[in-house]
Amino acid sequence: MTKKIILSESAPAAIGPYSQAVAIHGTLYVSGQIAISVLEAGGDIEEETHQVLKNLGYILKEAGYDYQDIVKCSIFVKDMNHFAQINQVYAQYFSVNPPARETVEVARLPKDVRVEISCIAHK
Repeated sequence: MTKKIILSESAPAAIGPYSQAVAIHGTLYVSGQIAISVLEAGGDIEEETHQVLKNLGYILKEAGYDYQDIVKCSIFVKDMNHFAQINQVYAQYFSVNPPARETVEVARLPKDVRVEISCIAHK
């Protein structure tokens, strides 16, 4: 089986030489998603996190997956002081049997956003 490149018109286009997601052998690898438009519009960290998770959802749907298929998330944050707000939003998408995850504070993210989330899903 060869890998399948996933492209959702509903999610932002890749800003570099990478795919939004790649599916192979029942596993979907979704690249880190950010919410540039929310940040530029002056949205708070909760709105930014919601949009990031919605972007993941658009890509999942395009590939025939949903949030319940996610087995692992990686969260990158610019400021760990936003951990509680991000968790509050994140919990709305994963209220039952949440995936494994890590949250890492980083010095800088693409386009100077405050949060980026990637995931791995499996069917």
